[in-house]
Order: sequence, then C-alpha cells, then structure tokens
Amino acid sequence: MRMILFSSRQYDVDTFTEAKPAYDFDVHFQESHLDAETAILARGYEIVCPFVNDSVDAAVLQALHAGGTKLIALRSAGFNHVDLAEASKLGIPVVRVPAYSPYAVAEHAVGLILALNRRLPRAVARTREGDFSLHGLLGFDLHGKTVGVIGTGTIGRVFGRIMAGFGMHVLAYDPGTPAEDLLALGARYVPLDTLLGESDVVSLHCPLLPATYHLIDGRALEKMKFGAMLINTGRGGLVESNALVGALKSGQLGHLGLDVYEEEGGLFFEDHSNLPLLDDVLARLLMFPNVIVTAHQAFFTREAMNEIADTTLGNVKAWIEGKPRNVVQGAKSG
Repeated sequence: MRMILFSSRQYDVDTFTEAKPAYDFDVHFQESHLDAETAILARGYEIVCPFVNDSVDAAVLQALHAGGTKLIALRSAGFNHVDLAEASKLGIPVVRVPAYSPYAVAEHAVGLILALNRRLPRAVARTREGDFSLHGLLGFDLHGKTVGVIGTGTIGRVFGRIMAGFGMHVLAYDPGTPAEDLLALGARYVPLDTLLGESDVVSLHCPLLPATYHLIDGRALEKMKFGAMLINTGRGGLVESNALVGALKSGQLGHLGLDVYEEEGGLFFEDHSNLPLLDDVLARLLMFPNVIVTAHQAFFTREAMNEIADTTLGNVKAWIEGKPRNVVQGAKSG
C-alpha cells in the first residue's frame, strides 16, 4: 500500500518518519495543497492524507477515485473540508484523528486569554524599545469572572477545568450530554443566549457543522456582555468574520483571540511576509491592539504531532486489516 500526505511540512516528515517503522506501508510527502489541480499527484496511491485546509470536495474525490484512491485518512479531527456524501457515493471511507492532545488546544486558548487580558504583546514590544511605563496595560482578574464554554467535548472539558482552576465561574453550552467533570466543578449548562449575555470570556470549542456555521454572527455579538472577550480555537467558520470589525470598533467586543479564520485556506501555514495581505477583513482585524491572531497553531505541540502521526498511521493499518476505526459517519464504504 502507498500513502501520500498533502500539505506536508518538515514537522510532518519528522513525526511520520519517526512513527513509520511500526507500520508496513510506504509513506510519501507532498508539499502541495490538495485541490482539483493537484489531485493528479495522488494517482497510484491507495491512501490519501489531507490536512485541514486541503480541498476534498466532489471534484477532488472523483479525481482521486479515478486515480485509484481507496481511503481518505485525515490527519485532523475536523472533516468539514470533505464532501462526505460524495465520498460515500464513491465508496471511499474517510477516517480521522478524533483526539490528539486536547491539552494543546485548550492551553493555547488560555494563552490567548492571558495575552489579551494583560496586553502581553504590547508590553513586550514596549519594553524592547526602552518604554517601561504601564499606561494602556491595565487588565482584570480572571478570578471571580465568568467564562462561557461553547462545546464541551474533550477539548472544551479540558479548557473548562483549567478556567475553573483560575477561580472563574463556568457556563457551558452543548446540545449533547452535560460533562460530569464540569458539573462536579460547579459549571452550569445554560442556553446559548444566556451564556453570551453573562460571560466575560466566551471560548469556542465546537465542531464546524451546518448547525454551527456562523454560530457567532452580528446578532450573537450584540447579545454578548459589552466589552467581553471572544476566543476561537475551533474552526474559522464558527465566526462571521465580517461582523467582528464593527463589534470591535463600537467596543461591544473588548478583546478577540483567533487561532482560526474563516478564509484561512491558502494563507495559514505559509510565509506571506513578502507579499501584501489581500484579505481586507483580516488586515483590518490585525490593526486592532486588542486582537491577537495566531496561524492555526493551537494543535502544534510535540505531544500532539506525535499522536496525530501515530493515530493516522494506525487508522490506515486498521483499514488494511479490515478493521476500520475512527470512520467519519456518512463516508462509509458501500
């Protein structure tokens, strides 16, 4: 069996090469993004491994199928970039990495909160220029404030436990079963509007599905407490980007931390430092001193990368052995 990784970088080569001796199939690395034009590069590979900003739409799947692809092995938890109906129609199962290091993403969200609250980027830039004054750096105690956790899967629960450790009151919203560990810490499950209206910090940890697309839009931002903080380490499409600028200008949104962005495809994971930023919304967001944008790096820890490689290769091995695991519902071979 032959496997090709699209959008691979040196850290992918390192982690997959380290994990590969435990698995008996060929792994090849391709720096190009997967799309309708590059799908031809997968011809002859039974297993295709895309990343989060690769396109796995109907046209790409048809091209992969024609080239002999039999399995899509995502090296991510999210699968919103895959046309599951088309994959099922073509008989191509899709497997994913449902969990790697929930601590990586949860801790990054906490890092964004602390950096925004205490104005750390501004403080560091100022002291490097010899300015040791404190004006404009006033923050607030997290202790005693309220944090709203939207989505209490594995990552959301880890995040909620960390924030409870800061002494924050935890509100949670999730249409599924309430998390017992959060309830034990005093968390309250409330309707979304209640969470938005009472939280000083709102953090998104839910998957991107049709029901959650633009979950935070202009109307949701208006329902938030004036001057509240919004953190998104989930998926870019959870937040309506065009609504953010107005909310920041009015002060309705006091702080914004993004590790994901709605139009990040073709931009994140690449060096564009010598090029003009053509995304007008992102360019405007980056001008606000109370905004921090990181380039989809919340998952990027040694532990998470090792787990992603091991789980991805393990998924492929299980499929080869006729015991598929971590199959995305709606994309089962038929």
